[in-house]
Amino acid sequence: MKKTLLTLSIAAVFAVGASAAEFKAGTYTAKAPGIHGDVTVTVTFTKDKIADVKVTHSETPGIGSKAAELLPGRIVERQSPQVDGVTGATITSTAIRTAVADTVKQAGADPAALVPLAVKKQAKNETVDTDVVVVGGGGAGMSATIRTRMNGLNVVLVEKMPFIGGAASISGGQVVAQGSKLQKAFGVTDDSVESMVKDFQANGHNLNDLSKLTLYAKNVGPTIDWLHDQVGVKFIPNDLPFLAEYSHRRALEFQGGAGTMAQHLREVIGSNGAKVLFNTRVEKLIVEDGKVTGVEAVDGNTGTKYTIRAKKTLLTTGGYGNNKNLLTDTYKNTLYYGPVSSTGDGLQMAQKLGVKTQLLEYGKRYPNGIEVAPGKAKSTIYANVGAFDQAGILVSRDGLRFVNEKASNRHILDPMLQQKGGMAYVFMDQKSWEGFYKRLPETGVSHEDADKYLAANGKSAPIFVKGATLEEAAKLAGINAENLKATVAKYNSFVKAQKDADFGRPVQYMKAEIAAEGPYYIVEQKPRFATTMGGVCTDDHLNLIQSNGKVIPNLYGAGELVGGVMGDDSPAGANVGWALTSGRVAADAIAEAIKAGK
Repeated sequence: MKKTLLTLSIAAVFAVGASAAEFKAGTYTAKAPGIHGDVTVTVTFTKDKIADVKVTHSETPGIGSKAAELLPGRIVERQSPQVDGVTGATITSTAIRTAVADTVKQAGADPAALVPLAVKKQAKNETVDTDVVVVGGGGAGMSATIRTRMNGLNVVLVEKMPFIGGAASISGGQVVAQGSKLQKAFGVTDDSVESMVKDFQANGHNLNDLSKLTLYAKNVGPTIDWLHDQVGVKFIPNDLPFLAEYSHRRALEFQGGAGTMAQHLREVIGSNGAKVLFNTRVEKLIVEDGKVTGVEAVDGNTGTKYTIRAKKTLLTTGGYGNNKNLLTDTYKNTLYYGPVSSTGDGLQMAQKLGVKTQLLEYGKRYPNGIEVAPGKAKSTIYANVGAFDQAGILVSRDGLRFVNEKASNRHILDPMLQQKGGMAYVFMDQKSWEGFYKRLPETGVSHEDADKYLAANGKSAPIFVKGATLEEAAKLAGINAENLKATVAKYNSFVKAQKDADFGRPVQYMKAEIAAEGPYYIVEQKPRFATTMGGVCTDDHLNLIQSNGKVIPNLYGAGELVGGVMGDDSPAGANVGWALTSGRVAADAIAEAIKAGK
């Protein structure tokens, strides 16, 4: 849905200096590509001033939409398109600036000559007193903030980004729902805490923190019920899908995806009386007599320094996947697709207080990434499902199948890493490509981007190719054509027999043979990584624990910051489920402690 945002029609009073440009007065329109299609700007000029900027877009709510909200004001204030973008919304920011620069040209001026006006910052010191301060506005932070307000306590949510949402807002859109009323309503009545624990231990190679995992399994169902019944989060009303990591169908899908879920939580927080400080980085935990009594933070825009005094402090700062200084070589060299904000801030603050950590060497890698920029990935996970529901297969550079395409991510990744280049390719006929293409936007790859990748036809990353024949497609992708031809014939024989004798692909996903005639499509698959598995240790109230086993009074943690729940790998829907669940659990533990005067 297109949305239009308007700026103030005059520059802010703190802009210093004057624009030397002369414009042809009038209103001009231009557009540039964003994440979800073109971003259109309508800019009004007087003879000597950028007077007004309007942006129409279909960008991600709460992320790209934040750039559309903030940049017009900055451009008017500073009288130039050469303003800082919104961190975490780089593509949308670039689209807006590019389009505004186009309108400057239409108005007869040179955008490169419009040096941004200086802006005076009015920095100040401010002290805030509250019951609870939540540091980080991802899934855990949003859940905790909402629950804390429902528990009747005052809360300040501090977020270093211009928006809240974190990794949860760009997750795959599934969430663990074991034990929830919705799971039972969809006919799954025999799932249990014990079954979930067993599945997670198998997936995490028994490296899981059993007490945290059990806490998760006991509380995820009530959390889903709370989100649905009291918070108003909506889920897709259909049967739960079967996922290879689970012995029971226990993963719900958010209606509209994770972005819609996150936007709903933002709206709840915006109306429930919570105080939210955006663009504000917590720099220090305040410790007095061995107890945490709040935080010190700085607003990156105004320079305002906050001293936030709180009865309880909850760290929900996420992981550290975007901080190579905290990663092992395995993950430093894996394509990253997570939020720019995952830099380990909370982990490092906690470590300064001697907090115990575990499993810091592990992260969650997926086998279905495409390299959209050097070192950066996007996911094709649901697009692959669309292909494999038809006749798509996964092959190596040698043109050979090496795995059951419907296996778990972990069981695809491990053999994929053994192939040439540590990568693989999805091979598709026309119908399989249509299934793949239809579902690409579900994980953030727009159809416009896919068209652009395909137009490059293998000349640049990511590798998307189309060939009239199998041989042509294989050559463009650098795959052994003779082997691929034999692989296709062999797979088709399995479809006829309704049995995959090599890798055991389930027959319900062997509906059709790969077409005898082209066109054919091939898409690269590289390991991608975002979520870190390690983090701080806590007790069952989510109080942080020091290396000596003692809790740090008044300091709690939730979400990805807390390590060990998953072991060395996480199954589908588990990370966002843990974020939302642990945020609620921590909020309740904090409320009980405050009520008891502890």
